[in-house]
Amino acid sequence: MTLAPRRRLLRWSAAALALAVTVGLVRYHHLDDRLGYLVAERFQSQDVREASIWLPGYRAVVQAKPLPGLEDDETSDLAYNRLTGTLFTVTGRDPQLVELSRTGDILRRIRLLGFSNPEGVAVLEGSTMAIVDERRRTLSLFELDPAMTHLSVLDTLEFDLGYPEAGNKGFEGIAWDDRQQRLLLGKEREPRALFSWPSDGSPRLLGQMQALDGPEPQLRNLSALSIDPRTGHALVLSAQSNLLLELDQQGEPVSFISLLRGFNGLAQSIPRAEGVAMDEEGTIYIVSEPNLFYVFRKEAVAQGDGAPPG
Repeated sequence: MTLAPRRRLLRWSAAALALAVTVGLVRYHHLDDRLGYLVAERFQSQDVREASIWLPGYRAVVQAKPLPGLEDDETSDLAYNRLTGTLFTVTGRDPQLVELSRTGDILRRIRLLGFSNPEGVAVLEGSTMAIVDERRRTLSLFELDPAMTHLSVLDTLEFDLGYPEAGNKGFEGIAWDDRQQRLLLGKEREPRALFSWPSDGSPRLLGQMQALDGPEPQLRNLSALSIDPRTGHALVLSAQSNLLLELDQQGEPVSFISLLRGFNGLAQSIPRAEGVAMDEEGTIYIVSEPNLFYVFRKEAVAQGDGAPPG
């Protein structure tokens, strides 16, 4: 081989190696999950932005606050109760329903008897709540008593979610959609999909669970769901993609934020985001395994609230 072809071969080899490294870095940091959403976000009009949650305007104001005593229990999911102004999470290793203040303080723990691996929790109307057990593939509805210290699965109304071969890839996300009077459910992966199940907000379901129309969320997995009570838009959380996504009522992506270090005021990446909730003021709450608590607020609200520099 002459010198000129050898140089061309070396240049092509170097270019191919650089491309392979770039692709590897993109996939390692899950940037490929963000590129399509970033393009869609840039084309949103000002009217759409003002009528949506618009996640790019949010900033972390509480970061990695430990939830004491839950470090070995793996917190999962988060739901907001507008009647009590408190949050609820569930734990998987030692099944519990845990009530939290909006500042991340533990208010009470309710032992879950007969549950195997609770991964999702939602607050419906009044005192009605729902828990998704991923391993048992069930949805349990019950009334929450203010004095409750334990809850047996035998005292709930149970529904089979199907997918008997799902294993550890079953349903994790659940949220109450007050506007459309339905539960929104999310299957983690294989397939990664969103479903709805009509309800009147009481401990009963109406009709059958149906797969939602619309594009499949381009995420590595689906960890949790929440509904914005102001816009009706859905928040979709992905632990593996380190991403929180906003969908409109047609299931179309509107905006997103990265949960990695350096974005939206985060001093460190969120290790494994497993739960998200939003209150009536638009404040977003996230829990991460093993027991970390985060709060995000719109930037105009967050000023002077101790947010770290981004």
